[in-house]
Amino acid sequence: MSYTDGWAALNLEMPKRVPHTEYSVTAHWEVIKAVTGIEITPMSPDVLKHQAGLALMQAWNFDFRWSTLIGGEELAACHTDMGHAEYAAGGVDRRNTISCPFKTPEEVLVFDPWEVYGPRDKAELARRFEAHYQQQREETPDMVTMTGVYVTVISGLIDIFGWEMLLLAAGTDPQKFGEVTNRYASWIQQYYDALGEAAVPVVMVHDDIVWSAGPFISPRWYRQYVFPNYKKLFAPLRESGKKIMYTSDGDYTKFIDDIADCGVHGFVLEPWTDMAYIAAKYGQTHVFIGNADTRILLSGTQASIRAEVERCMALGKGCPGFFLAVGNHIPPNTPTENVLYYQQMYEELSVR
Repeated sequence: MSYTDGWAALNLEMPKRVPHTEYSVTAHWEVIKAVTGIEITPMSPDVLKHQAGLALMQAWNFDFRWSTLIGGEELAACHTDMGHAEYAAGGVDRRNTISCPFKTPEEVLVFDPWEVYGPRDKAELARRFEAHYQQQREETPDMVTMTGVYVTVISGLIDIFGWEMLLLAAGTDPQKFGEVTNRYASWIQQYYDALGEAAVPVVMVHDDIVWSAGPFISPRWYRQYVFPNYKKLFAPLRESGKKIMYTSDGDYTKFIDDIADCGVHGFVLEPWTDMAYIAAKYGQTHVFIGNADTRILLSGTQASIRAEVERCMALGKGCPGFFLAVGNHIPPNTPTENVLYYQQMYEELSVR
């Protein structure tokens, strides 16, 4: 049922219930114990944590499993370590190591990823994408699964340069930074060309192009250097008939039309992005996934949680490709009772 509903929604064939997915709740050990009875601690072996997360997805009948293969590890030869804030239960993910190989914005502006990272073998990349997709299918055959790229354009530049050097370089010479962006996009194109040839039906494109306040560079710059590259990157996916799902954190409302024009089939969004606009303009032609606000689950009442689910359902229920999700994750400090009540409200209100 879950795969059937998820695949129907991806193809804009209105399922009888609104499908859904969630992020990070698969590492909320108290929720997992409450739902599945499996006891996990922050110090449990990773394999047991993974199995417990899969058990929760199965118990809650997830329809869509967000996943990418290509991340910062592809850029390990030259990248910035910005450390990591405490997020996971027990703070096991906190990392204070910080380093950047770039000392001046001028060094950023002459960076050439082809010289640093070199060419990739297309057949090997396609094999990796297919293996990743097959692993997802074997682990969660009852969900729509995928593979994809996390470091598409802006997210790749963030990983390489870090925020400080990226912003300094972009402010020092926006045109030259745009040329750096073009060079990086031409390098990551190798991965998208391989995806076009890989036997995978759904591709997740991740690129954090904005902050919660919106664009951090002039919108004109994005339209000159980001979206034209998106069209080139996505072309082999479109030509091979794949479903293209697009994810960005923050508020990308200003760029919804630009992203749609690049040929994506669906939007994954946080609460910052205007889901009402997407539903009104693209609700009958595109998939969209979101965008309940985790802050309401974190500190709200049951009445406010219900109201948030009702808000999302009011926007999405009439749209064939709508999936409900807490758009900005369900972190482990969210009260278990609130998470369980949110799920209860989803189940109650999901039937069309």
